[in-house]
Parts: sequence; structure tokens; C-alpha cells
Amino acid sequence: MGGFFGTAFKKDCIDSLFYGTDYHCHLGTRRGGLATIDDSGFTRFIHDITNAQFRSKFESEIARMKGGLGIGVISDYEDQPLLINSHLGSYAIVTVGVIKNADFLARRAFRNRSTHFSEMIGSEINPTELVSNLINQEESFEAGIKNAQELIEGSCSILLLNKNGIYAARDRLGRTPVVVGKGPNGYVVTMETCAFPNLRCKTEKYLGPGEVVFMTPDGIEQKSPPGSEMQICSFLWIYYGYPASSYEGINVEATRYRCGAALADRDNVEVDYVAGIPDSGTAHALGYADRARVRYRRPFVKYTPTWPRSFMPQDQSVRDLVAKMKLIPIRELTEGQRLLFCEDSIVRGTQLKDTIQRMYDYGAKEVHMRPACPPLVCGCKFLNFSRSRSELDLAGRKAISELENTADPKLDEYTDETSDKYRAMVSRIGRKMGLTTLRYQRLDDMIKAIGLPREKLCTYCWNGCDKPVKSEVSKAESQAVVAD
Repeated sequence: MGGFFGTAFKKDCIDSLFYGTDYHCHLGTRRGGLATIDDSGFTRFIHDITNAQFRSKFESEIARMKGGLGIGVISDYEDQPLLINSHLGSYAIVTVGVIKNADFLARRAFRNRSTHFSEMIGSEINPTELVSNLINQEESFEAGIKNAQELIEGSCSILLLNKNGIYAARDRLGRTPVVVGKGPNGYVVTMETCAFPNLRCKTEKYLGPGEVVFMTPDGIEQKSPPGSEMQICSFLWIYYGYPASSYEGINVEATRYRCGAALADRDNVEVDYVAGIPDSGTAHALGYADRARVRYRRPFVKYTPTWPRSFMPQDQSVRDLVAKMKLIPIRELTEGQRLLFCEDSIVRGTQLKDTIQRMYDYGAKEVHMRPACPPLVCGCKFLNFSRSRSELDLAGRKAISELENTADPKLDEYTDETSDKYRAMVSRIGRKMGLTTLRYQRLDDMIKAIGLPREKLCTYCWNGCDKPVKSEVSKAESQAVVAD
């Protein structure tokens, strides 16, 4: 998915920029970058962080950076920040999101016969460079950012740094958060508010969907007002958001406790203790244990000094191996026990199946699973959430396809928790994973635990609903008559 951080200070910002960006490392997998500007111009560094921590790659280089204005980014795969020189002036830019209509936008840009893209990723155009092209088509940064937001299908949040300050723009439907904070030396902008406390910053403003502000050391100025419709990703609270962060004023850790409690409210299974799949399942399990009045224990622990994130390796077999090596079982807490595990979600289920079998190998009597969200049946088309190349990789979708004997089944009944087809799907997933019982979170309970109105949350992964439909009809679609 990726994340970004920006600073606009009256004095040197490098330490805050460095640590603020580092607090987003759980969101990205391959690239990290920093850029600053002072009277002498831009200074920029980009590094591969696939097999090394962000801190280790940049510790020696931040001493060469200076200035009060800077932006940093953790990326899924593309080099960022990019340095751009255009009729609008020189600037650095970072983006977070996914551009589903990138090929169309590139062909549209080539029609003027003077556009080229140099920041290639293999045969693909760097999406951040594509965004800069859309911005440069207009007469001002404000108009250019609005142009990009309207044309892009998917999502795109932006930080744009020039000599005067930082433009911060949240994507059109607010699928990812952008938050401005105020500190003793000026202002910062982030996706993860967990970056604020240790940098002595406090939340100043949550940007609304599509909102654009300009940030300087002296304050923030609204350039474009927020839209009326929001579809923020629910998985921020369930899975990939950091526990100490808050989005729309709602804390991640507290939400996960409520999710666990909701699971316990609908359960009647008798177990010896509750455990969480670390790390994101831990808070869900604590919420369950507290509500069910059942002991919480750790039948395995996580070893992270050498592999802090299991999804860093690009090869799936290596990721599976690393995930296994990180979790160390404890036989004394497993043998003869009836265990209930809470997990944030079941995506493909391959690593989880192996973890379950290991519990049986270490003497578990029963293993029950309670995911904190409903079965995933659709691949995300708004963010780079899953590495799965096909929706059929999803455990839920695979079970449906097997039950229906087709790769393109109707999903309505399978997303209805009261239907026979839903129960058949869950039963099939549970049997394949070797579970004693499997019970998923209900969608309405998950939404209640988050605490936002249903219409403000994106739930596409669970029910295939991409409403509001009108908001998803982009400017690019309305211009589809342009010849290829």
C-alpha cells in the first residue's frame, strides 16, 4: 500500500522527517525515499528496503540533508520521491494509491506528441510520474492536483514539495487518510498518526475526501474543499493500520478490541484460552478474551530481529518460509489444550493453515478460528492491498468457485451470513484449514466496531459493493471517446 510523511518547519526538519517516514514502514514493501529543499535546491535519496530496514539504509545519508521542508515515502514498488521541472516550477512529489486506468491515461498523454515517461519500472510507467504529468497539464498546482484526482480510477493521495511549502491532497473518495499535525517547530502531514506522539506533534486536521491544503511552517491553507462522499478503507482498522494510529478520530487498537468483543458476543464455544495471531490479531484476541471472560495466552511467540516483516521477500515460497520461521511454538501452552485464535483476516490462508497444523503437532486438542472480518471474496481495486494476482487466490472466493464449479459465480448469497451458501463456504474453508470450528465476523458487527456510518466505509472486499456508484464515474471515463 505505502505511506508518506511531510514536514514544514521553521528550522531543520531532518530528524522528524526521518523518524516520521520510518513510522510508515509497516505499509510498504520495497522502496523508501526522502527529499528536502533549501536555498541550494533539492536533496533526494531513494533506497531498496526489500531485505533491509528503512533506518539502516538512510542513517548515514540524513547527515547530508538539510532544510525545514521535506517529504518522505514508503512505496509498494516504485521509486519516489520524483524531482520534476515543469512550467509550474521545480518540485518533488510522492503518491500513495493505485491507478487502475494508467494505460489509458498514458495513451491520452501521448496524443500531444511531446510527452515522454522516463521513470520506467520494467515495462510499466512509474505511477508517480504519471500523476506529475496530469498535474503539469494545468495552470496551477491546485488545478493540476484536482485534474489528477478527477482522472484517476482507483485512488491517489499526494504530497508535493516546492520551495514555498507542501501541497497535501487526499484521494477523491478518501480511501486513505491524510492528517495534518502541529508541533513545536511547525507542521507535519502523515498517513499514520502514530508518528505524532514521539515527535511532540498533535493532530490539527483530518483532511476530507479530495481536500487539498498548502502547508508552510506558519500554518495550513485550504486550496480545495472536501467532497461530500467518503469511502475510506475499512481494513485500516482491521489489519494494516498501526495500533497507535487514528483515522477519522477513531483509534485502531480500540477498534480491534471492539471487534474481538463482537466476535465473543456471538460465540458459545468452550475453550481453555484465547490467543491472537501476532501482530494484528493480538488486539482482536484481547477484546474477545475480555468479553468472553476466558484466559488470554501466547502459545507461540514472534521472532522479529532479522525479518521484521514476513511479506518483504518477493517470492511467495520465501515469504511462507519466513512466516513459519518467525512464529515459535511453546509446547507447554499448547499440549492438551482447546485453543481459540483470533486473526485479522484470512486472505489466501496458506500460511495460516501451516500455523494451525503446527498447533496440532504440538499437542493441541482443538483449534478454533475467529477472523475479525467477513470472508474476503473480491480483490481490492482501490488500493494495493493484496499480492494475490487473482481473486481465485482468496480463500473465500476459491471455496465459492469450488462449490459452484465456476470461476465466475454470483456472490450475493455467499455474502449473506444467514444463507445456506454462506455456511457451506465457511464450512469448506474450515475443513481445508483443519479447524475444529471457524466463525467469521459479521459485516454489520465490524462496521459497528469501527464506528463510522456504513456509507462512509469501503466494504468492497467482503461484498463486492463499490458504491457510491456516481462517485466512481471518473472524468477519465467521461472522456473515453478519445481515440486510443
